[in-house]
Amino acid sequence: MSRSVPAGHAGQHGFVVHTRGRGFAEITDKVADAVAASGVQLGIAHVFTAHTSCSLLLSENADPAVREDLERWLARAVPDGDAIFTHDAEGPDDMPAHVRAVLTGVSLVVPVHGGRLQLGTWQGLFLWEHRRDPHQRRVTVTVLGH
Repeated sequence: MSRSVPAGHAGQHGFVVHTRGRGFAEITDKVADAVAASGVQLGIAHVFTAHTSCSLLLSENADPAVREDLERWLARAVPDGDAIFTHDAEGPDDMPAHVRAVLTGVSLVVPVHGGRLQLGTWQGLFLWEHRRDPHQRRVTVTVLGH
């Protein structure tokens, strides 16, 4: 699968994720649809969310306990209402959500081969909402390749 090919094609697609509040929303199928629509056969898919209180994650998609464990671990590491934070304009989960997004990241890059995302057997793409209340989150998928 090793091959050098100049990037000759680009496609971009956006979609909105309606979250239920803190937790995960799987976006694998939406990203795969954007890759397929791009026509790129060999390249990369860059996935980005333009928000400061949610993040993107590539993680196991078979057992939801993995994501539940991640949420519990991060809640322990960055608790809501911690007295260390002064930014709480939107409530006790405001600054912790920003810290969580910084720690976990707002973009991912996934290889594309044969017009498909090259994910492992148990891998999925998720938007991780860090706020307690539901939100509408924008995701942009940019596909570059040949």
